[in-house]
Amino acid sequence: MADKKDPVTRFLDGYSCSQAVLTGYCRRYNVDETTGVKIAAGFGAGMQRAKTCGAVTGAIMVLGLHFGDAGSVKSAGRREVYRAVQEFTDEFEQIHGTLNCRQLLGCDVNTQEGKQVASQNNLFTTVCPDFVRDAAAIVDRIIEPG
Repeated sequence: MADKKDPVTRFLDGYSCSQAVLTGYCRRYNVDETTGVKIAAGFGAGMQRAKTCGAVTGAIMVLGLHFGDAGSVKSAGRREVYRAVQEFTDEFEQIHGTLNCRQLLGCDVNTQEGKQVASQNNLFTTVCPDFVRDAAAIVDRIIEPG
């Protein structure tokens, strides 16, 4: 992790899951934090559809920053990014069984009923931090092997 403030702390301080993961690496890749916050803003809560977990999408953004380059405009130039994303998603799914926010939480946090279930069960403070922590740990292993 390139930043002293860990992603779980960021998440618990109010960042979305995607923002919490991405912004922890902004300094390392010379991206100012405000830009990182803006880029990741729409990806929280499973892209506002309870689809792919925001911690996952934030991690994929980091992998793009790390493995992508000017050659990434062509398919061949994205191979390393794609390889890293597959490695990341395989590991995250192995740990949590899915990449899907709705399945991870057992409710759709984009509905009133789902928000109520998440709130009553403290999912944002008891479950989501694990996804954020694990996403950043997997990214760290991929970008800094050995």
